[in-house]
Amino acid sequence: MLAAETKVARVNGALRSIPTSSWKEIVEPVEPFLEAVSLRLARQVNEFDPALAPYAEYALTGHGKHLRPTLVALAANSLGKVNDSHVTIAVIIEMVHLATLVHDDIMDEAEIRRGQLTLAANWGNEIAVLFGDCLFAQALKLAAGFPTPEICRAVATSTNTVCSGEILQTRHRRNFERSRREYFRVLEMKTAELFALSCELAACLSGAGAAERAALRQFGLAFGTAYQIYDDCVDLFGSEAAAGKSLGTDLAKGKLTLPVLLAWERAAAGERVRLEEMIQDWQPGLMPRVSELLARHDTLAPTLEILGQHLDRAREALRGLPDSDGRTSLLGLTDFLTRQTEALGVCA
Repeated sequence: MLAAETKVARVNGALRSIPTSSWKEIVEPVEPFLEAVSLRLARQVNEFDPALAPYAEYALTGHGKHLRPTLVALAANSLGKVNDSHVTIAVIIEMVHLATLVHDDIMDEAEIRRGQLTLAANWGNEIAVLFGDCLFAQALKLAAGFPTPEICRAVATSTNTVCSGEILQTRHRRNFERSRREYFRVLEMKTAELFALSCELAACLSGAGAAERAALRQFGLAFGTAYQIYDDCVDLFGSEAAAGKSLGTDLAKGKLTLPVLLAWERAAAGERVRLEEMIQDWQPGLMPRVSELLARHDTLAPTLEILGQHLDRAREALRGLPDSDGRTSLLGLTDFLTRQTEALGVCA
């Protein structure tokens, strides 16, 4: 198991773990917790009107990575042990995440997610958008069941942040004047926020003090940002076989990710015009031309360097936490993503 096999070291003063684990080894210590989350998610089907059961079952019983529940469990283990309230908060955050996916698939006109038809592809956009709203509402209803309003307030605030980030990303489509600062702001809002919430509320429910809660929230923000940068890179530099989905989907929707912004910054005036024209009138056959431009301006290496900086910040955030199996597992999570990015570089 990861906790038994990963060693911790300091490199130039920074806290690092020596990578010896796979994803399976990372989640193995918390598999009972994740099974409890899956079971409780499935039970949520019964909380909807019976006429909505087919939609609820379809949305809530998928086979995702459950990355956010994993963060809840690992963060809780870094301060003690998980309890039933951690299972509930993991279910709440996962439901918010699933609601955003339902709405994302509508906006992206996506037909496939996780190897099956999206809810929108099955029942149409009208049903999908309304059921996505139902998922948000049910998550907040569960959050309101905690004895303190602090939990519900935090979930509602984060949900607002995630949706606002999606709106900002939509407004910035095909806008090459968008700064890198704005790009990272959107990443932090639409992806990293739920990672941060998972870690922060896990600490809250473990009775942690303000400093530990802040440290784990910072870990979630930094790790979540790195994860989204990686996901953006997969869409441009990965292989469809490994990704399990079609590539170039961000370009098709005019989403300008970090490698594309770097290429535009480094390109000559004529290249900028051609890149803007391709994104404005995107066709799948243009992918090789964009890939050639990204390679010519060497955009992958600096992107992965920035990703690595965020992972270093995530590791540094854990410095003040007590030495524990949970903290070691969180460090192992950063190392796992590091190795994924290294593999991406080899693939490209």
